[in-house]
Amino acid sequence: MNTKNIRHQVSTLPNSPGVYIMKNIAGEIIYIGKASKLRSRVRSYFGSARSMEPRVKILSRQIADIEHIVTATPTEALHLEATLVKRHQPHHNVRLKDDKHYPYLKIDIQNEWPQVTITRRIESDGARYFGPYASPGSVRRSLAVVNKLFPWRSCTKKITGTDDRPCLDYFINRCIAPCTAYCSKEEYDEVIQSTILFLDGKSKEVESRLINEMNQASAKLEYEKAARIRDQLHAIEKLHENQQQMVTTTPLDADIFGLFREQNETCIQVFFARGTMIVDTDSFMLMGTENATNSEILAAFLGQFYENANYIPKNILLPSTPEDLQELESMLRVQKKTQVNIIVPKRGHRRSLVITAEKNARESMAMHHARWISDTQKTEDAIKLLQVSLDLPEEPQRIECYDISTIQGTSTVGSMVVFNQGKPVKSEYRRFKIKSVDGQNDFASMHELLNRRFKKIATNIGENGISNMSNENGAVDSWGKLPDLVIIDGGKGQLSTVLDVMRDLGLSDIPVCGLAKKKEELFIKDQSEPIELPPSSEAMYLIQRIRDEAHRFAINYHRSIRNNNSKKSLLDSIQGIGPKRKKSLYQKFGSIKAMREATIEDLSKTEGFSISLAKELKSSL
Repeated sequence: MNTKNIRHQVSTLPNSPGVYIMKNIAGEIIYIGKASKLRSRVRSYFGSARSMEPRVKILSRQIADIEHIVTATPTEALHLEATLVKRHQPHHNVRLKDDKHYPYLKIDIQNEWPQVTITRRIESDGARYFGPYASPGSVRRSLAVVNKLFPWRSCTKKITGTDDRPCLDYFINRCIAPCTAYCSKEEYDEVIQSTILFLDGKSKEVESRLINEMNQASAKLEYEKAARIRDQLHAIEKLHENQQQMVTTTPLDADIFGLFREQNETCIQVFFARGTMIVDTDSFMLMGTENATNSEILAAFLGQFYENANYIPKNILLPSTPEDLQELESMLRVQKKTQVNIIVPKRGHRRSLVITAEKNARESMAMHHARWISDTQKTEDAIKLLQVSLDLPEEPQRIECYDISTIQGTSTVGSMVVFNQGKPVKSEYRRFKIKSVDGQNDFASMHELLNRRFKKIATNIGENGISNMSNENGAVDSWGKLPDLVIIDGGKGQLSTVLDVMRDLGLSDIPVCGLAKKKEELFIKDQSEPIELPPSSEAMYLIQRIRDEAHRFAINYHRSIRNNNSKKSLLDSIQGIGPKRKKSLYQKFGSIKAMREATIEDLSKTEGFSISLAKELKSSL
């Protein structure tokens, strides 16, 4: 990078709103940003290294050229940034790869005999639009449900009322046949109005209207019509019984977002709430979020999500405040041509909706991982790249990963997870209580864990290098299987510990690598420099998933032991309280906190307790 040339470019930038485009020495766009004052913002990338954020420091080293576009306002800069990021997908930007144009249901109420159709474009044509729906499949299912409940016409013929006979839809109660004048214009309009109310989430109003119509038809002795309306009501009631997407009794026009982050990945879930219903949901896996804050991620995502949106709701509910809130609201207001409220709810049903969206974001990420694992080609590519990158003698089909979990040296545990052909083999996971280490010593804990894992296998390995640990059917026991690769959660220090254990056990031929969290670097035997897998490669993703699974397994075990030790130290150390009395306490009070807050009289009324024992318990707690 020619620092002098870059600084000269920065000094010539105007102090006005706009977008800056940073390129590397190859001329590739690596970052696109917006600014209220271009010169001041871009200058911050070339200040003191000590005050820079890590991601800015990494980016500044790669900048070889800067271009800029001046805009009239910061809001225009925000909109332009979102457009350019979606088009160019720079590596250092938070990137939304899914450029979706959602489908909607449309009712053209300007037409004399309206229909319900599917469209991807919202126009100012006086029609009513309902949605968005996350996929063509979901909008088609909704269309089918609506047509079952409300008998509007699905044909495109010109309605004259002079046809000789109706089509099949009439006989299966999917249309009331305006083509043959079997219904009046007013009756058909009633069907359309009920459809609109239902799609607006006003199902109770629909039911009231239908009940009135049914009673009127019955009073006029129109029993066939009354029976048809009765069947409609039963269908709506049954739909409600099975409906899992009802959100609130208060009508709401909002998009609700939840965010979940795990290691270098971010998933955002969106609920589309219209009326009293969540009409659909969608999820997005974001790229380039490694060193960004939640506020930065939300701002970048929302700018790209709504940059070309067909419909913007009145309210946007978020888990936290996005960066550049005012500019974002201004951009949305210009697009919608009316006020848009970005809200971070703190309590009530809106807060509950955001929490639910966050839970769904977590589940969506888990489903994304599951889909990735089930993709055979990706898994094969990952394993082949690992073999080449780590210079392994063969493809690592069986990979074992180990992790240590402790808090200030207490309740130290270890975990072992097994992946075979890129997929977890949970039946072969193992948990270890560390017994010989006092205090915080991850190296010694890892030494004990691996000794216990491999000592038995080392003594039962044959001259051909194959384990003799077979079960009664002659198959090698899972505990006796040799891994093709061992991964340790840690850098050079942990790797040295593992290599010492393997050497002492005579298992030096088993490949071992350490994965350092800070830069996601791999360390291997006899190589001082780390190996850096491509950040977005399938191999890196597989390694991270295995490491994260080992970490999760260790954390959960550590938490359960810590909780058990906590209960044991508080109650089991009190003389006179055995298992039965402890069970009685938990059945009555539920927790140590509740016992601590209870009076001596309340404690003494617990089964098996006297006043004196209650006093002893109270003083101990």
